[in-house]
Amino acid sequence: MSDSENVWLKAEEQDENQRIDKYLARVMPEISRSYFQKLLKDGGVFIGGKVAKASDRLQCGDEIYFQMPKSREPDIEPEDLSLDILYEDPYLLVINKPKGMVVHPCPGHYSGTLVNGVLFHCKGQLSGINGVLRPGIVHRIDKDTTGALVVCKDDQTHRNLAVQLAEHTITRRYRAIVTGNLSADEGTVEGPIGRHPVDRKKMSINFKNGKDAVTHYRVLERFGKATYIECRLETGRTHQIRVHLSSIGHPLLGDTVYGSSKNPYELQGQTLHAMVLGFTHPYYEKYVEFEAPLPEYFQKMLEKLRK
Repeated sequence: MSDSENVWLKAEEQDENQRIDKYLARVMPEISRSYFQKLLKDGGVFIGGKVAKASDRLQCGDEIYFQMPKSREPDIEPEDLSLDILYEDPYLLVINKPKGMVVHPCPGHYSGTLVNGVLFHCKGQLSGINGVLRPGIVHRIDKDTTGALVVCKDDQTHRNLAVQLAEHTITRRYRAIVTGNLSADEGTVEGPIGRHPVDRKKMSINFKNGKDAVTHYRVLERFGKATYIECRLETGRTHQIRVHLSSIGHPLLGDTVYGSSKNPYELQGQTLHAMVLGFTHPYYEKYVEFEAPLPEYFQKMLEKLRK
């Protein structure tokens, strides 16, 4: 049995005159650029049956062909974790992730992750693009962040949503409680995010090596010593909201990584919830939007601050 699979793509009108290497990186952002560079160098990409060079430019209607290694079956154990499913169809599902749950297996977390639960629920029918540890996962949220997350059941759905993510057309609105009283009713925080130059476990605003990041916020309620806000992401960098709000002097309540090590409310990590997730459905080709209700701990925190 072959350990590779055939991939056929067809250039459309908007792809006219685009270099093949740029085209592949755009339409399949989940695959590394270095993989395609090597594939092109080795003569593994064909346009209209002819070996393509990286600099070749596409014409509308061109057929592109190459082979990729087959996705291996995940070797992570399925677990019945009673997932809170907001929506499901034959192509994808949207899950309301609880606090304390890691999205995908990693050192120290090979059990009890969202992936373990999804493998059980979907009986292994998941996109294999992101490998054995992250089947179906297009984007992720931190362990102590709650809320809506989309999981893909097939590779075509995964590729489509990955393109929407790369083009910043997916709606992502979060609810957060920050320390202190934000002076403006709304605002935008901009600053490239990359690894912290000293503490490699943290992210930071890094003008030298960071990737562009934009976070919009608006105030929903003020408590004097804290502020309840909605954040809208243009980009989706690791720890983006946490880093950006901390950079303007208002770290998230409970965030002992980017804020104070003191935790007077004894919170389990940052008070951050991915409330709204919206995208164009890859198969139904219409915009869909899902809302994850505020978790109980978040509601209780708001009640406490209102007193």
